[in-house]
Amino acid sequence: MPSRRVAGADPARMTHEAPLMTRDAQAERAVASGRAEGVSAENFLKRGHARMEEAVDALKSGDLDRRSFLRVAAVLGLGVGAAGAFATSVLGPGDGPAKAQSAVAKAAGPKFGGALTCAMPVGSIGDPAQFEWVAQSNILRHQNEYLTITGADDITRPMLAAGWAASRDLTVWTFRLRDDVFWRSGARFTAADAQFNFARWLDPTVGSSNRALLAALSGPEAVELVDETTLRLHLSWPSLAIPESLHNYPAAIMPRDFDGDVLGALKKGRRVDGTGAYVLTELTPGERAVLRHRRLEGGMSYWGGRARHVGPGWLDEIRYVHIESAGESAAAAVLSGRVDLASEIDVDAAAGAEKAGVKAKVLSADSAQTGCMRMRLDAAPFDNPFLRKAVQLSCAPEEYPKRVFAGRGRAAEHHHVAPRHPDYYRLPRPAQNIAKARALLRSAGYRDGIDLTLEVGATSGVWEVRTATLLAEQAAAANIRISVKRVSAEEYRRNWKATPFGLTQWTHRPLGTMALALGYRSGAAWNETGYARPDFDKALAKAEALINIRARRRAMRPVQRMLQSDAVMAQPVWAPVLKLAAPRLRGLDVLPTRYHHFNAVWVAR
Repeated sequence: MPSRRVAGADPARMTHEAPLMTRDAQAERAVASGRAEGVSAENFLKRGHARMEEAVDALKSGDLDRRSFLRVAAVLGLGVGAAGAFATSVLGPGDGPAKAQSAVAKAAGPKFGGALTCAMPVGSIGDPAQFEWVAQSNILRHQNEYLTITGADDITRPMLAAGWAASRDLTVWTFRLRDDVFWRSGARFTAADAQFNFARWLDPTVGSSNRALLAALSGPEAVELVDETTLRLHLSWPSLAIPESLHNYPAAIMPRDFDGDVLGALKKGRRVDGTGAYVLTELTPGERAVLRHRRLEGGMSYWGGRARHVGPGWLDEIRYVHIESAGESAAAAVLSGRVDLASEIDVDAAAGAEKAGVKAKVLSADSAQTGCMRMRLDAAPFDNPFLRKAVQLSCAPEEYPKRVFAGRGRAAEHHHVAPRHPDYYRLPRPAQNIAKARALLRSAGYRDGIDLTLEVGATSGVWEVRTATLLAEQAAAANIRISVKRVSAEEYRRNWKATPFGLTQWTHRPLGTMALALGYRSGAAWNETGYARPDFDKALAKAEALINIRARRRAMRPVQRMLQSDAVMAQPVWAPVLKLAAPRLRGLDVLPTRYHHFNAVWVAR
């Protein structure tokens, strides 16, 4: 396909550290090791992107901490190694990028072979662009990869992309793709493959949540195919989170002959092509899924071993066993030796495993995972703002960490932006006010109180039911009588956007702007509340465009306040991510997103 040039587009230089990006590679290695000749670390960073000077100044003034500086440098297309070296020169030694490197470097002796068996809900897999639950993507992500990869440190690095660069105003993003990636079938991965996926994500008839994250792209025509390994995105307004958005779990890269149904293809005896280390060979919803390494399936050699933050895929097989609950049953499967890993466990299971005194290890990550007890603004009685505010004011967030998570959680503020997010603005936490809640209820026309039903699917463990039950207990004092209706996890997954009052588990995102774009931007596929406020959309877009973290936080203040004051939800607590692993597993990272990155995992034998 010929290149389409856009007038005025000024592609920035590519400087991101990657095996194929040789330009400035020697200089970057020298900077990272302190051996730079003729160019200071500061000048190198400023040369890499025009907006980097702003980030350098923010680091020096204290407006950016080390991790936020590394994140900005990575997103703008600079090597994390060089950025880390410069941050150290300013701040002194600290937590640098070493913690984010592949688990291959964390312990000696990885060997090919063996299998990992994981307990996790195993459901149907249709079109990844329409994924609504992390578990679906965890099965497929080892076959169908992403343009970028975000690690446990929330820093985004290249994956199928070799690197990227942004124009000074952050409206033109140029992605250079790796030229050593092959689909299992033998075809070379090209920019046309990536363009095909962007076109599907941006197609409103597909209904992908990626469309909300990539809202600055007006449509497929904004995705320019420059050459076989270069793709250029032309945004209608600036956005800093493009690379991070491309690791959103529905952004798996599918082949150009994909017909929209992974399970359907398997039932017909066909395997969907992928660039990943593994091939999905079996999928039985409600039972199991099996992936085998492509070297065992006669596929082309896998590229991932040439990128230290990806890994070669040491395991012969990855097996998923269907266990719906994140509680005792998942933990028991690990403790009995039936599986090696419980993808998620709750606090009760974690406490039980620790008391059991066995060698299985509880792994945890601080996270922006949460449960939003959200109300549909277009469904009675929740179209009444006085009622919604009364529900919110009956809630006492400070009680939830202890009573729901045995002290592991963190109180929230009803606006879905977490203290872990670098763009979080600390607002006063609304205190419980029963008297005001009662008054608002009367203003809403419910002098004798009201009966409500809160639907919960326990899609992520018993904590969801406990959270809903605690709200019901607290709201009773305001004469708001909440009946907690527990449905099966599968039923809730089918109907989560339609239920008028429901508790939905939302996974972690690296940025608060990403969570809000997915859940509350007008018309977004995952907008489960029907929230539609143009000034909110405008304020969110403004925050998305800012590099300076202090300015970004200030810009998030009105965004968070709108959600909080409009009483879209009762969102009182941030949930920890907990897993249970057998001792034979090596190199396992726990991601706050609950994503599985198993390419660097191996088993001790």
